[in-house]
Amino acid sequence: MNPISRRNVLTAAAAGGLLTAATAATAQSGEPVPQPQRPGHGGTDPGPRNILRDRQNPDLLVPPATDHGTLPNLRFSFSDAHMRLESGGWTRQVTARELGVSKNIAGVNMRLNAGGVRELHWHKAAEWAYMLHGTARITAVDAKGRNFVDDVGVGDLWYFPAGIPHSIQGLNPDGCEFLLVFDDGDFDEDNTFLISDWFKHTPNEVLAKNFGAPASAFGHTPDPSKLYIFPAPVPGALASDKIAGATAVPQSFSHRLMAQQPIKTKNGTVRISDSSSFPVSTTIAAALVEVDPGGMRELHWHPNTDEWQYYIEGQARMGVFGASGQARTFDFRAGDVGYVPFAMGHYVENTGTTPMRFLEVFKSSYFADVSLVALRVFDCTGAGTVSTVIPRG
Repeated sequence: MNPISRRNVLTAAAAGGLLTAATAATAQSGEPVPQPQRPGHGGTDPGPRNILRDRQNPDLLVPPATDHGTLPNLRFSFSDAHMRLESGGWTRQVTARELGVSKNIAGVNMRLNAGGVRELHWHKAAEWAYMLHGTARITAVDAKGRNFVDDVGVGDLWYFPAGIPHSIQGLNPDGCEFLLVFDDGDFDEDNTFLISDWFKHTPNEVLAKNFGAPASAFGHTPDPSKLYIFPAPVPGALASDKIAGATAVPQSFSHRLMAQQPIKTKNGTVRISDSSSFPVSTTIAAALVEVDPGGMRELHWHPNTDEWQYYIEGQARMGVFGASGQARTFDFRAGDVGYVPFAMGHYVENTGTTPMRFLEVFKSSYFADVSLVALRVFDCTGAGTVSTVIPRG
């Protein structure tokens, strides 16, 4: 076979393989393979390509005609984050290293098996948490030696100020999973202050002098890497972990968000938590938003800081307006993180057939937003007003 005819055969075979792959994808899903085109624009994508990802991100593959400019990436999924597996559970994180625009906030998703312990530790950033699954016991001690211990369940929050030592343990029957939010985008979950790590790097004679115990008592300190998240017996009732005679912290480090009466509208509900309802949470404010199918979190912006988002349930798309004609649209599913830089206008629309829930999180002591509905700004085309999730006065 001469080189020309051989090349033609190989080209045809490759094209046939791509066509077969596209046909197979259509047959498996029952849906046509999405293509980056709209009438008069774009064209087909013969591949290579990840069709599953294209189906999950239709507004990246075929952006609305109103999208324009070079806004940065505002989405990252925990599913694309490195998973650290430990003997008592697992953890993964989305920080400024994964989502470059997120300079103010970092997020960690952690799972503790029943009995699994996140070792007593502290860090330079404050820690805010939302419980996603199961139950956990949290403990802390403040700078004056005052004690805190509580059990938390799905929808509960906790907040530990920067520098406060604390621990977390999964309870029966199935441990827990939670979202941690830190008020520093460069936070690194692998760079926290651990008791075992400090002991390991302090001479035994110094530890002996400090604690008034024989130096030999400190000769078998476990390797810190084995205690990051480790298995342990499930503790007894909460009362058994409370120290008799201990002074309690003046402000609770936990908060029952779901006990708050939600703000209700025809499109969904919202529960807001900031320092007015959760006094100790002085650097993180948040809103738990639920949007019904067909509903939308209205066109709005936040006048105080950036918005960091975590999608809990359902499907959504978010359109972001960055001024000077810049706009971009992103699609979200459960486990995804979204970000909106300071003052940029945006909306979040439920694109699925079930309720969509997500967290809006802010590095601020208070929640604030400005609504186009409240400003009575209307579409000049006469399309009408949009419905709001958070009602306005």
